[in-house]
Amino acid sequence: MGVGAALVRAAFLVDGVYAETSRAHGLTPQQGQLLCVLMPQPYGMSELGETLGLAKSSLTGLVDRTVQRGLVRREADPRDGRAVRVDLTEEGAALAGKFYAETCRRMEALPSGLSGAERDRLAVLLSRVVVDNEVPEVFVEAERASGPE
Repeated sequence: MGVGAALVRAAFLVDGVYAETSRAHGLTPQQGQLLCVLMPQPYGMSELGETLGLAKSSLTGLVDRTVQRGLVRREADPRDGRAVRVDLTEEGAALAGKFYAETCRRMEALPSGLSGAERDRLAVLLSRVVVDNEVPEVFVEAERASGPE
């Protein structure tokens, strides 16, 4: 299998895990991704749109639906009173933690057939691809998921 085909198939594999975990927690995959992005800090709408790769109308709908579920809230940006930030509610933070932990567990199981050295090498190579392509941080490292110290 070539690199392109392997990356596409790996993306389907990861998307499938995300979808399964989302369903198990009563979320859409997009809501799960939004919760994970917001775990370390609140974001402005434009930052969220860039990070998630969503157009303004799609992001507004996603945030609206997630607000209605009581998982996130809009609040005034303390640096700019005209701007709005999106932050997790207490319920949203609790669900985000559960969703994140379950997603991490399932993702970590994907390369279970690899040795420790192979897993380390895979992490290095994938990290390089992600950094080289300036992929936004939509899923934080486990040790950073609880937010700044």
